[in-house]
Amino acid sequence: MSTAAAAPCIALAGPTASGKTAAALAAAASLARTQPVEIVSVDSALVYRGMDIGSAKPSAAERAAVPHHLIDTLDPTQSYSAAAFVADAVRLVGEIRARGALPLLVGGTMLYFKALMEGLDAMPAADAEVRAQIDAEAADEGWPAMHARLAEVDPATAARLAPHDSQRIQRALEVWRTSGQPLSHFHQRAQTPQPALALHLISLEPIDRAWLHARVAQRFDAMLEAGFLEEVRTLRARGDLNLELPSMRCVGYRQAWEMFDALAAQGGRAPDAADLATLRERGIAATRQLAKRQITWLRSMRARQIIAADASDALVQAVAAVHAARKAQQP
Repeated sequence: MSTAAAAPCIALAGPTASGKTAAALAAAASLARTQPVEIVSVDSALVYRGMDIGSAKPSAAERAAVPHHLIDTLDPTQSYSAAAFVADAVRLVGEIRARGALPLLVGGTMLYFKALMEGLDAMPAADAEVRAQIDAEAADEGWPAMHARLAEVDPATAARLAPHDSQRIQRALEVWRTSGQPLSHFHQRAQTPQPALALHLISLEPIDRAWLHARVAQRFDAMLEAGFLEEVRTLRARGDLNLELPSMRCVGYRQAWEMFDALAAQGGRAPDAADLATLRERGIAATRQLAKRQITWLRSMRARQIIAADASDALVQAVAAVHAARKAQQP
């Protein structure tokens, strides 16, 4: 890891629907004659196979134009951690550089960016008994109530988690109960003094939140038109997936899964216009909340170059920023 950490690396981040993929592909095309670019995905949903539409996965044509990594590497039954991502990203950056190409890290999973930039914390090990106790309490009281409990002991962590983010609420409460320290305490104490990679972070952040909200709605409508519900039906038909898995808790998938669960309880009828309208409302609201959390994470990362995602020349600015960062890295 030390070899890759010795040299800086360019990253392109931003909230969902901010234009990261378009900017990354434009930068790769612009640099093609000078140096080939390979994209390393920084996204906790894109790793899962069979989850293409709801995760806004780059198309086959886009992936053919520019090599992409950390996409379709796991089955939805599997879990993926920040530690696993850091190990994969550092390995891939080294391999890409060995090929003479430029690695470009692109995505919106801010925990992964934080782990790369600040190192991983020495978290308490998982405790199956404590987790089972928390799950039992959640089954009786609901995850919003568990979120409220978390806010009492770790308000900093609770503030960045949604009330239904069961996986992360569970982990935060587990850390508190096993160590007596809030999760935020460990996040503030990076065990590793050196980052895994020295990132030049270019951040696409909208000035007008309404612009992002409109983009989120457009994306969700496009997902529905592209066959998102059929994709979820296919996942459900496997029989080995459920809402307790990290993959199925991804925004959009969770809301669609819950709709189908409700319909199954009603005899398995097909969704009607009212069902679809409710799904659209809930899916867009959840995606907006995700974008808000992503922006909060970004604002905590002081060493970043901000580009207004809603500027008319945002794409041009992003490409220029990648060029400038690459030039600054040249010996």
